[in-house]
Amino acid sequence: MESCPIEDAPLFTFGVIADIQYADIDDGFNYTRTKRRYYRSSLQLLMNARESWSRSAVKPSFILQLGDIIDGFNKQHDSSDQALDTVMRELSTCPAQVHHVWGNHEFYNFSRDTLMKSKLNSSPPCDSGGGGPDTGDIYAYHFNPTPKFKIVVLDAYDVSVLGRTVSSVQYNNALNILKEHNSNEDLNHPPAEEGIKRKFVKFNGGFSRDQLNWLDGVLSLSDKNEERVLIVSHLPVHPLSTEPICLAWNSEDVLALIGAHGCVVCFMAGHDHNGGYHHDRDSGVHHLTLEGVIETPPDGDASGTVWVYEDRMFLKGSGRTADRLLLFTWPPPDETQTM
Repeated sequence: MESCPIEDAPLFTFGVIADIQYADIDDGFNYTRTKRRYYRSSLQLLMNARESWSRSAVKPSFILQLGDIIDGFNKQHDSSDQALDTVMRELSTCPAQVHHVWGNHEFYNFSRDTLMKSKLNSSPPCDSGGGGPDTGDIYAYHFNPTPKFKIVVLDAYDVSVLGRTVSSVQYNNALNILKEHNSNEDLNHPPAEEGIKRKFVKFNGGFSRDQLNWLDGVLSLSDKNEERVLIVSHLPVHPLSTEPICLAWNSEDVLALIGAHGCVVCFMAGHDHNGGYHHDRDSGVHHLTLEGVIETPPDGDASGTVWVYEDRMFLKGSGRTADRLLLFTWPPPDETQTM
């Protein structure tokens, strides 16, 4: 991850990592017991990424942590705070500010109110101009690492049964949506064997109308200002960039909104530990899902550095994360390349 084959200087670079899910427990398996999970050694892979970002000739302007920073098992062992402190100590030595995205495992460990007051709230001050919707507890914001380029952080569990008190209106509204599409007793079990309906599970969530209206306004301003925009979320939204079971509940609404604006160049997510990629030829948007650290063996890696230019981004990956060139020009002269 130390070098980039493209010789001209980038506008900026940033580090990216997803689904660390650290816990000081022995290895285990995923929900379906088909993939091994390396809870304790995930910290070493984070250290590998941090060392690589620190050694880079061009220091990253910021780091994107795409959610699920610690595993839900910590809650069962009453070690959520301890596990988070362990990971945050490692991240505190990164060469740049870390921007945190919230995933389902954040909400397995902490309530939304607790997260809003925690170190995982990396949103800017309210008077900075990068704040989110005015509705209070939606964790969404934006910032500009350089003129003409904007990063938008979305809250994929704005509509969710996770992190909400059972008596709240938000909880019951989300539960009604979930039960409308999933009649299983165990709501983490998908309602169908295959297809798009599999996204209606408890460990996913969605984006409220308030958040989508806010995003529409942010993107409209970016269109006017001729900015490029990268959107990040824990949950993917394009069905060809992930397994259906990992999609946001109202992914179609997000895709329609993105498609109505010409400024978005990439939508980056985690959640699907296998990773994924799709170039939406209708909108020109690259949908990139990062491989999860938690299912990466101790002798492997899963992280990257993104080099951003006027007309492209280059992901320099490590281990399971492949190198990838993402062209902004549309129509592209050729298909996006995996290096």
